Amino acid sequence: MVFGMVALAWPLKPTQPRESRIKLMCLTLKGQPRDKTGLLGDAPARNRFMATNKKPGKWRKRTIAVRGGQVRSAFQETCEPLIFTAGYAYEAAEEAEARFKGESPGFQYSRISSPTVAMFEERMAQLEGAPVARATATGMAAVTAVFLAGLKTGDHVVSASALFGSCRYVLENVLPRFGITTTFVEGSDLDAWQAAMRPQTKLLFVETPSNPTLAIVDIAAVAKIAEKSGARLIVDNAFASPALQRPMEFGAHIVVHSSTKFIDGQGRALGGVILCQQDFLDENLNLFLRNTGPTISPFNAWLHLKSLETLELRMKQHCENALAIADFLGQQKKVTRVLYPFRPDHPQHNLARAQMDGGGGVVTFEVEGGKKAAFKLANALQLIDISNNLGDAKSLLTHPETTTHQKLTPEARAAAGVTSGLLRLSVGLEDTGDLCEDLEQALKVA
Repeated sequence: MVFGMVALAWPLKPTQPRESRIKLMCLTLKGQPRDKTGLLGDAPARNRFMATNKKPGKWRKRTIAVRGGQVRSAFQETCEPLIFTAGYAYEAAEEAEARFKGESPGFQYSRISSPTVAMFEERMAQLEGAPVARATATGMAAVTAVFLAGLKTGDHVVSASALFGSCRYVLENVLPRFGITTTFVEGSDLDAWQAAMRPQTKLLFVETPSNPTLAIVDIAAVAKIAEKSGARLIVDNAFASPALQRPMEFGAHIVVHSSTKFIDGQGRALGGVILCQQDFLDENLNLFLRNTGPTISPFNAWLHLKSLETLELRMKQHCENALAIADFLGQQKKVTRVLYPFRPDHPQHNLARAQMDGGGGVVTFEVEGGKKAAFKLANALQLIDISNNLGDAKSLLTHPETTTHQKLTPEARAAAGVTSGLLRLSVGLEDTGDLCEDLEQALKVA
């Protein structure tokens, strides 16, 4: 008995009910007739060789997180299949030609796409409310791909100044090599956004909440500024995840994620996602990704796909824990400042509540005594780990000035709100009583 697989694909239209853009692998028995196109387009063939899928309905968010984009092989596995392969076989040379011309749907090479990766992309698109998604090897691969695919020599970017250090590096050091300039503005100052716009401005970029100060940017207002000039707004949504914030609902044109963070949720595997409109994919992104290859592995995509099933439940607990920790830190004498979007003392508290469903899983705070006191606190922790990652089930603390933002100039760190005494705490899923006790004893040492 010989087993073969055929994978089907076709583009989705945003106005139609969502169905997976990949269709089943089929189980073919030796000696049985095969559809030589590889499409199994006639109904009898589909019924003979393909497993039956559940039909997507008008599902709510949590159901989409569990079932969105799922396809099954003829083995009818309940868990999404993890498919490892570099290439795909064709029934005939004509089929290969048609596939490469884009006339025949299906997979060509796993640098371009693969069944497991496509399932992850489709589920992310459904959760974010985006027409299309493409997964990448890391979050920074996603950010860099959008810039390099969407810009050319002479173009201009406007960016919020509160950014992750690596994002700032790409804007300040990589893009200028290609003759692309960037103007940085205070993210909450809409007049500054408008004043920075030029005829050459093609992309606007924000993190909201930002890393590490959790600054909130008015997505709808900045999106309108972009549209007036024919530009696109990119929103880095890694700190919120689609469980808490869906920027396209507020007018964002492109959304990027480090799926390494809350989407993975357990610090296991790297990944990134780009979500965009069909025109940006067709005109800018597709050929760039195809030919440069910042590809996520099927295994990492499978881990993140499965993690989406529990994303909303995990984020709810992250938010609950983080707010409790923020309130605890706000009562400590050695803590001079606490930043958490859903606390009333956050500078953009009302805006955060207007565009987010929860405050997120990160708390940033400042201790008196600068770097020396911050290091003493970190070194005294007995439960919370020192780590520059975030979004893990385990609580992780880092000192941004000396880690994530170390490579920035002092002026750039100041613009991002990064001070010597600032600490970023990614609040995990442990009992908050244990976390508060650990912070309390560490603060005594600081």
